[in-house]
Amino acid sequence: MSQPLLEVADLRVHFPLKKRSVFSAPQTVRAVDGVSFSVRHGSTFGIVGESGSGKTTTALAVMRLLDITAGKVRLAGEAFSEFQGEQLRSARHRVQMIFQDPYSSLNPRMRAGAIVREPMQRMNIGTESERADRVRGLFGQVGLRPDQAQLFPHQFSGGQRQRIGIARALATKPELVVCDEPVSALDVAIQAQILNLLGALQREYGLTYLLISHDLGVVQYLCDEIAVMYLGRIVEYSTREALFEDPLHPYTWALLSAVPRMGRRRRGAPTEGASRMRLEGDPPSPINPPPGCRFSARCPFAESRCHAEEPALREIRTGQRVACHLVRDDGTAPHRPPLL
Repeated sequence: MSQPLLEVADLRVHFPLKKRSVFSAPQTVRAVDGVSFSVRHGSTFGIVGESGSGKTTTALAVMRLLDITAGKVRLAGEAFSEFQGEQLRSARHRVQMIFQDPYSSLNPRMRAGAIVREPMQRMNIGTESERADRVRGLFGQVGLRPDQAQLFPHQFSGGQRQRIGIARALATKPELVVCDEPVSALDVAIQAQILNLLGALQREYGLTYLLISHDLGVVQYLCDEIAVMYLGRIVEYSTREALFEDPLHPYTWALLSAVPRMGRRRRGAPTEGASRMRLEGDPPSPINPPPGCRFSARCPFAESRCHAEEPALREIRTGQRVACHLVRDDGTAPHRPPLL
């Protein structure tokens, strides 16, 4: 098997808080607390979870836009997390980002063409004529007219602005594109257009995506593999098919059971009229996470072991791992009876 494009090992991002007084104990927000995953060339890897789960912090740390407390990030076999100074600046073109909000992520004082050209200028990529050709080509690839390069962001719709953001992310021909909630700020009809565009660009150019989203529909449409995060840790790591047809972790089950589903039910899914799994309360504080499983306080199946012993992320079957004491080795999860 070929080497993954991106390898993340035991990534930790902690933020020390300012002390309230001289006598108060120091406190630390454990935003990401031991995350490991890999992303294959030409695939889409999704990270999903509630707000505050650490998914966006993980993406920013992978891009080296946040300081990494511990762990390793390797890009195409190189120790990207160890790059510093000029070496890091020179490598920036290899990892680019599509931001969540197309309204605030574009400079309102720059014309659209200049916005797309800017990364190439800052990283000294190509000549002026080559950059101009690249901008024209990118506008066509994302569904914009070349003459629109002279317009300002306020003259575009939200979907068109996100197309500009996509063109800007692709300008440096990156190896990895991080998509941070790329359609959450758009109307539903426009979301479908942008998702189709991202899929088409990936198929045409062999792009590799790291997708951050809270929307399970988006994740199911685009992703090949998915990590479900809860309070800074991965609780389930699975292929798309396995996650949506056979979720193992109770938290994953709660997320999926809250989504209306047409057609064939998932294996073990509640029948019509049956109670769904509803999460009570809020996630614990990342400043002082509870011992044992971090989901135990909200899990209706939790046992004494769950509150005392932290579960390891273990492989249940090929391509599917889960961090839950209650999932048996044969894949039987606590939220459904064993298969006959």
